[in-house]
Amino acid sequence: MDQPQADAIRVPKDALRRFVYESAIHADIPDNHAALLSDLLIASDLRGIYSHGSRQIVRYVHEIRQGGINPRPNVTIAHETANSLVMDGDYGLGYFPAYEGTIKTIEKARRQGMAAMVTRHHGHIGAAGIYSRMTLQHDLLTFVTSGVQLYLNPDKSVVKAAGGSPMSFSSPALTEPPLVLDCGVTHDIQNNAPQFAPLTQIAPHAVLRAIGFGTICQSWGGLLAGLTIDSARFTSPYKAAHQGAMLFTFQISLFADVDQFKREMDEYARQVRKMKPIDESHEAFLPGGIEAQTERTNLRDGIPLGDAHRQDLESLANELGLKTPWNR
Repeated sequence: MDQPQADAIRVPKDALRRFVYESAIHADIPDNHAALLSDLLIASDLRGIYSHGSRQIVRYVHEIRQGGINPRPNVTIAHETANSLVMDGDYGLGYFPAYEGTIKTIEKARRQGMAAMVTRHHGHIGAAGIYSRMTLQHDLLTFVTSGVQLYLNPDKSVVKAAGGSPMSFSSPALTEPPLVLDCGVTHDIQNNAPQFAPLTQIAPHAVLRAIGFGTICQSWGGLLAGLTIDSARFTSPYKAAHQGAMLFTFQISLFADVDQFKREMDEYARQVRKMKPIDESHEAFLPGGIEAQTERTNLRDGIPLGDAHRQDLESLANELGLKTPWNR
């Protein structure tokens, strides 16, 4: 989760959602896709994932207007079995094949016990946790990741081999917030991160583990989706449509009584909250706990937008001839 900036102002979710929707429409995204995209971006904002919330609409509009993304993709099923699915995004944003495919994969897992999906030929899918959270109400355990077309160079650090490395795991609970781990595993070790050099000295094995997790994201979410290590063989009519994704989900009931498992998850969450946090200014939570708390606050008080976030949206509003929610 991202921390809100000290200079943030709070904006009601419906007003912010309307701005994202209008921006998407101005970028020639059809109504049904614009509505879904705005819903998903605001859902990330509500949970405090501000890096992957409404601010991303700026990137998407520019990618579309610069010819990097197909604004009106025809999302199709490329291949299907009883418990597997390949979704083709037709070089549009990745949200659309990933969301539709997750719904279909949930249906397969409920019938078959477990199911997996791969998506291909698309751009950014947003936060991986969007899709792992979709499975929670169906008593499924889920892993999601995504890969990007790499351009490996022997002159670059091996960190680059891990790509962007998003991943999410989810596990439902009974009354406590569900466990939702949603992160970019190489975020803190990118070469331009100020902590990169110190980390390689202080915790080299942690750096190597992050790279290792990143290679799983890249192989399962990228190569499995048809991306290639030989970048010369990669072709796309839309230059920003260079990503793939993967989701695997299975029924708790294959291995345990569902209610008993969820009761144990509840107790797990309660016991963790009693433990000493790493940072004394925060409480201790299972992954997803603080996001659930943040969501309640943001639903009640509005979504906090820092100065840089507002400037990005204001710049887009000026470009499209729109008004931001705080300037209306």
